[in-house]
Amino acid sequence: MKKLSLILLMLVAISSFAQETFNVTGTLFDENKDPLPDATLRIVDTDFYTITDIEGVYYFDLVPGEYTIEIMYIGYQSIRKTIKLDYHIKNLDFNLVPSSELLDEALVSAVRVDSESPVTHSNMSKKEIAKRNLGQDIPIIMNYMPSVVTTSDAGAGIGYTGIRVRGSDATRVNVTINGIPYNDSESMGTFWVNMPDFSSSVENLQLQRGVGTSTNGAGAFGASLNLLTDAVSEKAYADVSLSTGSYNTFRSNVKFSTGRINDHIEFAGRLSTIKSDGYVDRASSDLKSYFLQGSYVDDNTLIKALVFGGQEETFQAWYGVTAEDLENDRTKNYYTYDNEVDHYNQDHYQLHWNQTYNENWSSNIALHYTYGRGYYEQFKEDEDFADYGFDPIMIGGETIDETDIIRRKWLDNDFFGTTFSFKYQNNDDFNLTVGGAWNKYDGDHFGEVIWAEYASQTDIRHRYYDDYAIKTDFNLFAKANYTLNEKLNLFGDLQIRNINYEANGVSADIVDDNFNFFNPKAGVTYTASEESSMYFSYARANREPNRTDYENGNPKPEKLNDFELGWRWKKESFKINTNLYYMRYQDQLVLTGELDDVGAPIRANVGDSYRLGLEIDANFVLSDKFSIVPNLAISSNKNIDFTTKWDGEVSNLGNTNISFSPNVIVGNMLNYSPVQNLQLSLLSKYVGEQYMGNVDTENSKLDAYFTNDLNVNYVIATNKIFKSIVLSALVNNIFNEEYVSNGYYYTYDDTWSVPGETTTLDGAGYYPQATINFLLGATFNF
Repeated sequence: MKKLSLILLMLVAISSFAQETFNVTGTLFDENKDPLPDATLRIVDTDFYTITDIEGVYYFDLVPGEYTIEIMYIGYQSIRKTIKLDYHIKNLDFNLVPSSELLDEALVSAVRVDSESPVTHSNMSKKEIAKRNLGQDIPIIMNYMPSVVTTSDAGAGIGYTGIRVRGSDATRVNVTINGIPYNDSESMGTFWVNMPDFSSSVENLQLQRGVGTSTNGAGAFGASLNLLTDAVSEKAYADVSLSTGSYNTFRSNVKFSTGRINDHIEFAGRLSTIKSDGYVDRASSDLKSYFLQGSYVDDNTLIKALVFGGQEETFQAWYGVTAEDLENDRTKNYYTYDNEVDHYNQDHYQLHWNQTYNENWSSNIALHYTYGRGYYEQFKEDEDFADYGFDPIMIGGETIDETDIIRRKWLDNDFFGTTFSFKYQNNDDFNLTVGGAWNKYDGDHFGEVIWAEYASQTDIRHRYYDDYAIKTDFNLFAKANYTLNEKLNLFGDLQIRNINYEANGVSADIVDDNFNFFNPKAGVTYTASEESSMYFSYARANREPNRTDYENGNPKPEKLNDFELGWRWKKESFKINTNLYYMRYQDQLVLTGELDDVGAPIRANVGDSYRLGLEIDANFVLSDKFSIVPNLAISSNKNIDFTTKWDGEVSNLGNTNISFSPNVIVGNMLNYSPVQNLQLSLLSKYVGEQYMGNVDTENSKLDAYFTNDLNVNYVIATNKIFKSIVLSALVNNIFNEEYVSNGYYYTYDDTWSVPGETTTLDGAGYYPQATINFLLGATFNF
């Protein structure tokens, strides 16, 4: 009997060893058959984990048997499937169904479009953002999207950064966060430095080029950027991210979610800190931010309360360098006073209520409040007493009416209001959204002298100006999609908008302007086949001047007629979008190239102008290891019969190039996954030459540049302390290109004293961008 038992044990052992492992692979898809990267697949009751690659593909090495596979992906219902696997079953695809977490998408539905809409747009998911999210600002992460040009004052993407789309600067890109306006009401700029590491709390973003759909806040004259913050998480998690790199850059953040408690309530948050010395001398940044949210979810309701914001302190670097220093000392910073800093705090509060009433009706209502306050500090030499309210003084029989000072210019502002929308949907044939917003900005502008060599009759923190600004913005819109038949889809969008702006201290006058705008939009989409569709759209937009425009003259509101003609082709391994646009402006407020005394760009009305261009973006999946994602934008951007003051006389220069509008922009991402969980990406960007002014002079020209970045991501799946560890590396400008992406320009009779020097800057100034540099990071997922 013992011998028989031993023989049986030997046979079982031999049989076990004889079972060779085999490879099980497949793809994870969403309901639209789009692959889902970075999803977790686990063999229940074992130590086997795997993560899908960028194309949603997974791999397991298993022996034949029965297995229970659990699949988890944020925003989708987790699934468990028990499957008997053997050598005949080696390929298994899975489809995930969106969970109720996608109620979050309703927060931005009023300002977003889908893939069938006749609006030119690009999307970026949380997973795409995460691959390059190592501390740089959102504009830098968006650098490889079509028609986008980005820049950084400090040169390395941390601190003050900017974005242009189709040649339009950031003041003309309408930005919303969960449908709430983010552009500053007065300057209309977007200051990402006030919300450092915000990309770590973005679920996805959509960039609409051109006028786009109706939005809240300032009208879009180049693009609309809509951001959706973190979705409600079904499961609890905690992440710790650390990154470090060139110029003593260091970032750390901690994220968490409780998951859905009792299937309804979730709390989540993030704390971040970023420090960097910057590429430019003393262009340091010390940044802190936070993000907290509480959510209630059921089948028909989403209530979400968010509090987020940040504190920034950056050393001033907006002066740039001269052409001579660009050649000999390109990292030079003219500011030498040790506290020449910008210091600002900004806190955002949002409350959202999305309700689905039945299969036809839903609504979204939001309340918001933003509190901003801060200053920038400057050392100024030989300032006139009269400019600061000082009385002349006598010392040793000499009249003193000039002094060196240290001053602070303050902003203290409140922005609050509501946005709302109601949606009716009749199956897939017709949907109508009606909504609007009411917002108010109340801001104080004041200056303080905190030190003076000769203080005259004043005390510390003497206020030498004390101004105010009040702006109200109200809009109503209605937009509809109607499927006429299986080939034709119609789109219509009507918006009325009223703005009232009151301010003093603007060119020593009181501004009290009221604007009423009507902005119609219409379009049609023709679906030729499952793979191919075409669209045409027309949009009208109107836009009010900003505070700087009033300070530099008597500006007119600008008008835009935007025509878009596009073609989309989509197959499993190949996607292409092409778009031809013509944007015709009246009284466009273009950048003159000049800066005011606080570094704000100066704009001026130029009469008639246009932007005509062709945009192409594509995604080629060559194999399970290779993909190429290129984009191309070719454009002509002209002022028509441009007139300017030249040699003391008004001259007509004919058609000239619009400032900061390159005729060619090319981007490309080459992705390669040599092994499971490893991805290498070569990111390339070419920006053609551009003028910093509107008079086409050689000394106002920025040279073309071509840069390449290397991005590496490796996911380590583990069943020990961490669920997974994600290692990331980003080597920027790997070929050490010395380039300039931004600057400013003055005509012959404009001069500007270089800080701390007796010379004047005449002609042009430049913002040099960093040569080769790197960032390394690790994210530990619990």
